[in-house]
Amino acid sequence: MAEIAKFVHRNAATITPKVLKGIHKKLPFLKLKFADINDHNYPHLSDQLEFLADLVEDVAEGIDEEIPYTTVAAAAFALIYAHREMDLIPDSVPEYGHADDSAVVRAVLIENEKVLAAYAARHSLNFDRVSLKP
Repeated sequence: MAEIAKFVHRNAATITPKVLKGIHKKLPFLKLKFADINDHNYPHLSDQLEFLADLVEDVAEGIDEEIPYTTVAAAAFALIYAHREMDLIPDSVPEYGHADDSAVVRAVLIENEKVLAAYAARHSLNFDRVSLKP
């Protein structure tokens, strides 16, 4: 998982406020796409992506200003990565198509657990539903 965390850190560093603004504009589309993920090998992926999308949306709209930018950038990168057509493992590959997406999302959740749990608590969301402890 350490290599995935480094990958997330490296790519999250490229998320500028301008990039974040672009992601914010695409969130309605992304949320619909993520809601359609139905992979029994990664049953929490859809909920995890929705949670991260809600966080990015709340920060972009000024609803929550308690989130460090590094956490927002990591969440935004996870959304971008999960949306990519060409990633490490194409989503169309049976059994493993969402493995890389799940690994990136899990790295964001693990690396930012305290911040994300506090965000969930402030917004009456169930962090356990999307964390690794459901």
